[in-house]
Amino acid sequence: MINTSTAAAPAATATKQAHQRRHGRGFWIVTFVFMITMAFAAAPAPLYVLYQQREGFSAFTITVIFAAYAVGVVASLFLAGHISDRFGRRRIIAPAVLLNVLSALIFMVWPDLPGLLLARFICGLGIGMLTATATAHMTELNSEARPGTGSRRAEVISTAANIGGLGLGPLLTGFLAEYGPLPLYTPYVAFALLLLIGLLLVVTVPETLKNVDESWVYRPQRVVVPRAARGQYAAAAMMAFVGFAMFGFFTSLAPSFVAGQLGNKSHVVAGAVAFVVFASSAAFQVLSSRWARTAQFAVGLALLAAGLVLVTVAIILSSLPLLIAGGIVAGAGVGVTFKSAIGTVITIAAADTRGEALAGLFLVGYIGMALPVVLLGLIMQTIPLVPAVVMFGGVMMVLIAITTLTLVRTYGRGASRPEGTPLP
Repeated sequence: MINTSTAAAPAATATKQAHQRRHGRGFWIVTFVFMITMAFAAAPAPLYVLYQQREGFSAFTITVIFAAYAVGVVASLFLAGHISDRFGRRRIIAPAVLLNVLSALIFMVWPDLPGLLLARFICGLGIGMLTATATAHMTELNSEARPGTGSRRAEVISTAANIGGLGLGPLLTGFLAEYGPLPLYTPYVAFALLLLIGLLLVVTVPETLKNVDESWVYRPQRVVVPRAARGQYAAAAMMAFVGFAMFGFFTSLAPSFVAGQLGNKSHVVAGAVAFVVFASSAAFQVLSSRWARTAQFAVGLALLAAGLVLVTVAIILSSLPLLIAGGIVAGAGVGVTFKSAIGTVITIAAADTRGEALAGLFLVGYIGMALPVVLLGLIMQTIPLVPAVVMFGGVMMVLIAITTLTLVRTYGRGASRPEGTPLP
């Protein structure tokens, strides 16, 4: 007589392995889509100088164009960044990528100020839908592909795809604008093709959202974390705000500074300045992945402060090498602090509200990316670059100090993790 339980065991094992392989492939597909879409989000940075030369834009106009992207991100995070918790991860990632394809088309056919503002805003809408959704999806795909291994791998790779993509975009655009034909068109064509390839791949990725609440009713974004972990969440959000403010500077005004103040017209150099910041950030996320969370906080904030000082001195002295060095150090600080912020939120948020909690973190981060640099651009309308940047650096140092004090108070008294409750 055949032992059916024995015969079924190999089949069950094969099914489980196929399930894990499918989710493993899905993990890397979402990683690719996440990275390419984030790369496109930062791609226009080296081209702002060309738009300035052609249209006579001021530094403030450049920051407004940049802010249109951040406004789109914030609006999307507030209105749609959390809805993947209801409709599924893949159903939100696909339209998010499509919005970025539309943005690339608008850049190509309407390269005037209204078109640039619209293209950046639509790009922001897509990024706002994507960031928290892709991070949550990668965490869940990794859990299915590698059960019992924890979330550290997903944390490292998702944050590296996010930040690394932001660095890759300006670098690719700089090369295409410098050596390819039609510098204001070729980069957008290349990214549109990559985004379409990613869109075709992402529809093959398994859905990971389970146990959907059919009574769910739409409402704007809220943040859901354990009540006793509010201090941890607030500290994570402050780190995101400060770190993304540095990213905002390097993707909006730094290329104009390189071309104007330093007289270096190379699009490759402009793209490389932004690239080293994000590349350093991604590298230090990996390097610090096994550090204790408190060590990540301390080292990250110290590096961020040191990098901010170097960048400020570089602008005072009009020194490109010092600017690059400051960008590397600041980028390393942002990478460590942002990874620790992501890890904190993933740890303290309940599984069924993880996308919503991450959306709240990115919401604060993108406000930090837009608000300080727009204020800097506005200040530069009335006072010279150097004193304006010194003021910017001073404000950022105060914010770093406040963040440090918040962390000391929060972790000095310990933290617990009861079930999630909504923050008002």
